[in-house]
Amino acid sequence: MADIRIKGRMVNAIRISLDTNDHDAIRQQLTPMLQKAFPAGTLAVIESSVDQELIELIQLLISLDLQPMAVTEGLLASQARAIQFPVIPADRQLQQVKATKEQVVETQPASAENNAAAEQAEEAPAVRHISSYHDEILRTGQCLVQNHGDIISTAGINSGSEVIASGNIHIYGSARGRVIAGAGGNAAARIFCHSLEAELVSIAGTYCVADDIPQHVAKQPVHIYLNDQQELVFEALQF
Repeated sequence: MADIRIKGRMVNAIRISLDTNDHDAIRQQLTPMLQKAFPAGTLAVIESSVDQELIELIQLLISLDLQPMAVTEGLLASQARAIQFPVIPADRQLQQVKATKEQVVETQPASAENNAAAEQAEEAPAVRHISSYHDEILRTGQCLVQNHGDIISTAGINSGSEVIASGNIHIYGSARGRVIAGAGGNAAARIFCHSLEAELVSIAGTYCVADDIPQHVAKQPVHIYLNDQQELVFEALQF
């Protein structure tokens, strides 16, 4: 029996794109973003349009409770290789489109039983959940992203396109591109589509490429979720 196994698992990481080498400005702008959406220890890939001191930048991100894991090929690549820091290929460029409509729901913390707890609850920020509705086909080279909720596509997505949501994804049509739900680690997220023809599906980092999608659900209405072992389950939907 082999001593090494390779498993299909995506790393949950964010990509930080920088257009400045002012580290004070980076700290000031990143801090509220991270506090709102990302837990301590989140992995980060760095890309920059301006040259800067990589070691100092890595130290800055660590001080913000991030774990820098790599830089993309580009201006910082030579510095990274000099210190044996990973360099990964740059992402294919996708055009990020706006949803046709968004619905925002804000929920306040549950009411407290005593005055002290009530005061703390009043200070706690409201939780925002956003549902993005898209009524047009997502075309090749386009990307639809929702970092704070769900995506509902009523027209389907073409191959070479991508939908990414921190919550659930519903595709009322053919899903031919990349479908990534639970971005950021939400293992309770689910994917629903009327015709599964995807290049890749992923929930909370666990993924499956087209060749590995079970044949009995190919081009069928499907419900996809993670089981207790964090494995993708493909369940045919009956209408």
